[in-house]
Parts: sequence; structure tokens; C-alpha cells
Amino acid sequence: MKALPGSSVPTQRGLPIAKEGFPFIAVSGFVAVYCLALGFGAAALFFLAVTCFIVFFFRDPERAIPDAEGVVVSPADGRVLGVEFVDEGEFVSGQMLKISIFMSVFNVHVNRIPADGVVTNISYYSGKFFSANLDKASKNNERNAVNLDVDNGQKIVVVQVAGLIARRIVCKVRKGERLRRGERFGLIRFGSRLDVYLPPDMKSEVSPGDNVLAGTSVLGYLT
Repeated sequence: MKALPGSSVPTQRGLPIAKEGFPFIAVSGFVAVYCLALGFGAAALFFLAVTCFIVFFFRDPERAIPDAEGVVVSPADGRVLGVEFVDEGEFVSGQMLKISIFMSVFNVHVNRIPADGVVTNISYYSGKFFSANLDKASKNNERNAVNLDVDNGQKIVVVQVAGLIARRIVCKVRKGERLRRGERFGLIRFGSRLDVYLPPDMKSEVSPGDNVLAGTSVLGYLT
């Protein structure tokens, strides 16, 4: 594996597709070929289109990760829903800056770590499946929280939130792992949301309505 220019994050080998998508691609592709063999042309075209969409959904392009000191990058592709200060008590204690990002089915769904640090806790919460662009999804939907102690001693929490269509959260990291900014750590299948809780003294570089890219777009700088 080799690192991207200006980054210590290694690139992945092989096709730029998340491996979690391979079973879906294989099944849909097989059905398309089977329908074609039986002479069901319309059905074959339908499942071919489904296969193409699944490949598109699970795409996992390489990203140029900023290497400036203290930079915090977006953990997800999508649209910024909100930037607000909250008194967070579920994952950490005290006031935090919360940035919420909505991922539609057309966004890349691979999630990346926002800053260098060590995973101190991972918490899974079962829940409902409200549309991920609603505020109540943050507290009521199925979600997975990754607590990160950043190298400068500050704390960040990244919360993967399932949505109306997304029914499967994938988190690949473990407690105690040291991770690098921009490193892949999981994904959510078929439309979802990420909430990232940041130190309250960090000035946000994004606003509601902004479109961001995981590992590339800068959310702010740690002080």
C-alpha cells in the first residue's frame, strides 16, 4: 500500500469499491445473467441497472487528505444539515460543537476518521429508522458512536446514524486502535447521516447547506 501525496493515509489495492458491496453486486449480476439466459430481456435489463446502481453506491474513491496541523476533515460525503452547540451527555459530558451531515443514496457512503487519535470507546444503540435528514434521527434512530481521543488531548465523537432506507451500520475499528485523519473506518448502507461532535472552541469552516467530501473537506481546526 502507498500513501497519497501530502498524506500518510494508505491507498487501497484493487477496485475502488467497498468490499461490503461485493455480495450485493454478485447476486444482482447473477440474476441479470440468469434472466438473460432464460430469454427475459426486460428483467435482465432491470437487474443490470440495479447492479450498476449498487456498484455506483459502493464506490470508494481515493481522497487527497489535508496534512495541515490540527485540521479536522469531514467524516462523510453529503450535505451539512446543521452546525450548532449542544450540551452533549450521551457520548461525552459538556458542551460540544455538533456538525450533522446527510448522505443521500447518491453520495459515497464510506466513512473516514476526522482527526488523528485513539479510539477510546465504541457504543451501539438500537433504535428506529426515521428519515436521516430529521433532527430526531440523531437521538431516536439506530446509531453507532466512535469516541476518539485526539493527539492534542481533545475529544471527538463520530456517530453513524441509520436512516429510513439505511438499515445496516458497518464499523470496522476497535477500541484502543490508533487511527489517522482520513482513514476509512466504516460505512452505512443506502442513505444515512453522520453527526460529529467537536471541541466547543473549534471554529467551524462549514455552514448548513454546504456539500462536503469525506477525508477532504475541512470542518475546522483544533486549537
